[in-house]
Amino acid sequence: MVTRGFHKRACAVVLVNKVKNPIKLAREMLVRGDEDGSDGHDLSGGGAQGHCCLGGETVEKLAKNWGLEMVEESYFWTRKRWDEHKRGLHELKDEKTFFQSSEWDGQAYLPQGTVGCVALDQYGTMTVATSTGGLTNKLSGRIGDTPTIGAGFWAEEWNHLSPEKRTRQPQDLSSQIPAALNEFANGLRNIVGDCIPNLSGYHNLSSFHELGLGKVDSISSIRAVAMSGTGNGDSFLRLAAARTAGAIVRFSPDRSLASAVNQMAGSGGELERSAGDRWGKTGEGEGGIIGIELADGKGKIIFDFNCGGMFRCWVDDDGKEKVMVFKDEY
Repeated sequence: MVTRGFHKRACAVVLVNKVKNPIKLAREMLVRGDEDGSDGHDLSGGGAQGHCCLGGETVEKLAKNWGLEMVEESYFWTRKRWDEHKRGLHELKDEKTFFQSSEWDGQAYLPQGTVGCVALDQYGTMTVATSTGGLTNKLSGRIGDTPTIGAGFWAEEWNHLSPEKRTRQPQDLSSQIPAALNEFANGLRNIVGDCIPNLSGYHNLSSFHELGLGKVDSISSIRAVAMSGTGNGDSFLRLAAARTAGAIVRFSPDRSLASAVNQMAGSGGELERSAGDRWGKTGEGEGGIIGIELADGKGKIIFDFNCGGMFRCWVDDDGKEKVMVFKDEY
């Protein structure tokens, strides 16, 4: 999902088992826009028409025709994941022990498999991408929050200045972006290149005018948010968690994204309360959100979660690379 520059703004794919990198397929749908084939139904080179979410054989046919790498289902099988699947089936028989363990045990930990990335470029454009293999031992056909626009991810921008204060000259933020950010991004791309799409295809601010999608104000007049969530997807779905956090900021000008994410995903927040008396028993309501807020021409990284930990990495204002799992600094 991107804050500007593309007609669809958001795209998602679900129920695919032969596309090597589903996140690249979602990006392709976004970049191609709503172009159709010559007869409006041809899947050979169009942009999936005006649809924002497709799944199954239809979207896999598009992926093949667009030249994305296809693999056999056996490609996704690994002994490690298979063992986790079997261990999960065994341990879930005793949910009280599994979910209420007082100690975090690396041997008992079952990874969720969700990867999310939020980015802000020098022109003030923000984008978010999230990919997952789904909930461990879920029912066949279940679709979670990760590919659901507004639940597991969200990005939007708006102009928060009065018309008389607006300018039309875009501001370049390159001088405010630490040099280490590019080095870190390149290193991260090499490590998880199959999970994070190449964002070079996104149009910058000047291209936005060429697309005829509207006027763009100075970055200092733009406020924007972008978020990616992970955790119990059904809880995120019921609350439209990412979009709700964004709406809190947009329609309450005195609120920051950090406070909105805390209200949604922090300890005692909406996600936790949504679980009711099931909190701490089934994993329901657990999760966290990462994001970036753009205000007054500057980006701020935020995150919060209500569970034992959330793997995350970023570059701080001093250009220092940071990686954390728990809430306390270490």
